[in-house]
Amino acid sequence: MITKIIEKAINEQIRKEEDSSRIYLSMASWSQVNGFQGAAEWLYAQSDEERMHELKLIHYLNDRGGTAQLADLEIPTTKFKSLLDVFQQVLKHEEYISASINEIYAISIKQNDYSTGNFLQWYITEQIEEESTAKAVLDQIQLAGEEKGGLFHMDKELAALAAKKRASQLAAATTNAGI
Repeated sequence: MITKIIEKAINEQIRKEEDSSRIYLSMASWSQVNGFQGAAEWLYAQSDEERMHELKLIHYLNDRGGTAQLADLEIPTTKFKSLLDVFQQVLKHEEYISASINEIYAISIKQNDYSTGNFLQWYITEQIEEESTAKAVLDQIQLAGEEKGGLFHMDKELAALAAKKRASQLAAATTNAGI
């Protein structure tokens, strides 16, 4: 049985993961409208991934005797200055999510809920990867500057990353479905 303190913390994380999905969806839409199809594909895939993170938390909480609850969400911004601005916000958001996961982990240890702590290890590892990827993309966009050729190349790189992310998501879905 999960404690009410852990249940509350996981429900808050569920909200954050759903919010993350919507934030990336908004960024993807902006990217698509502004001619960055590769960035849009990557951000759409990222949005889907965040929803999978949310679902994983929902299933865990319900399976452990808690009750997952969905909460109201704010409307994400649709205004970005540039692709650089988008990915600066991506990195900042991933750092925020990492801090939130770490906070839940600390609560789980304080509550002697080692099962939840173990479950959260996957998220901790995932966040290291998410921050690393966001930082690498941001670094490359900064190197490209405002040069159209550099941004075009970066957009193609993001399309390739999106294809890899989609393949990984498909493999995970297939494994989880027992196919």
